[in-house]
Amino acid sequence: MKTLVLASTSPFRKSILAKLNLPFECGKPDIDETAGADESPQALVERLAGEKARAVAAQFPDALIIGSDQVAVCDGQILGKPHTFENGVKQLSQFSNKAVTFYTGLALYNSSTGQTETRVVPFTVHFNPLSQQDIENYLHAERPYNCAGSFKSEGLGICLFKKLEGEDPNTLIGLPLIQLVTMLKTQGLDVLANQVQS
Repeated sequence: MKTLVLASTSPFRKSILAKLNLPFECGKPDIDETAGADESPQALVERLAGEKARAVAAQFPDALIIGSDQVAVCDGQILGKPHTFENGVKQLSQFSNKAVTFYTGLALYNSSTGQTETRVVPFTVHFNPLSQQDIENYLHAERPYNCAGSFKSEGLGICLFKKLEGEDPNTLIGLPLIQLVTMLKTQGLDVLANQVQS
């Protein structure tokens, strides 16, 4: 089996990939994540996912490398990670009683053939009406400042939502596993056939 590499140091993406029960390594992609002047959210995440995967290829010359990137879009505006409490309040206040679409770019790069396959997977979150107190209570409790959109759907963030819409709940956390399993199979890695018998 080819080495499987996650081009990310995100603990969230690591825990999602671990669900496939396959051994994998992690690489830290060092890339500029600035959006181009007229780049759409979908084009941005697709490009960055591919760049992240290729950025660690020199360390893993014979591997299947997974890159992923995500942005939130509300009212036509691209939103990233808040990094601070104040920005978290701004983001969640903007999301109150609205639908926010998360676009996750997924890339699988075969470093021995140079072939890259990419996908963009959307996921929409419908937010409850949120009071200032709801927002502050949530942010103080979970401190989701390194998460696009200022929440963790796998944690207390679920209290903020009216409804979730998408094909794969893992997409919202940052790694679309359903699409990834299909892409791995295309590259000759059948997840179920490679399970270690205990």
